[in-house]
Amino acid sequence: MAGQFEVITEVDRPVDEVFAFLADGENDPTFSPRVEEMTKVTDGPTGVGTVYRSTVRDGGVRTRREFRITEFSPPARIRWTEISHNLVTAEEGGYDLEATGERTTRVRLFNSLTGHGVGKVAAGVALKAARKDADDFGRRIKSAVESS
Repeated sequence: MAGQFEVITEVDRPVDEVFAFLADGENDPTFSPRVEEMTKVTDGPTGVGTVYRSTVRDGGVRTRREFRITEFSPPARIRWTEISHNLVTAEEGGYDLEATGERTTRVRLFNSLTGHGVGKVAAGVALKAARKDADDFGRRIKSAVESS
């Protein structure tokens, strides 16, 4: 395993609104510039078992990724795992949300990255880049949710 990165940000919206926004993976391109496209490929509302398919660009390389929701506990917790086979995968990721006031929410995002084969080298580079961008990523989440 390469390791984990995380970011914590405060959002000026009630926890239910923040959860609803983040639970809709199709919102990811609004705050993650590496995500070019995100589509829910399973029917019904988002919940455990829902699969999202994305196209992302990392370091000039475009890949297709699929994620399955593994835990869905409104309004506090979402977990996912990458089910696609790439050189670097997000073995586990998630959001933890906590109401910090009537209209404010603390959001913790994390992803555990793992390299496979020659991707073991790339995973360290990806992790370093993700950690470097973490604070800006948190600001982008805050901005996207607050402007939705």
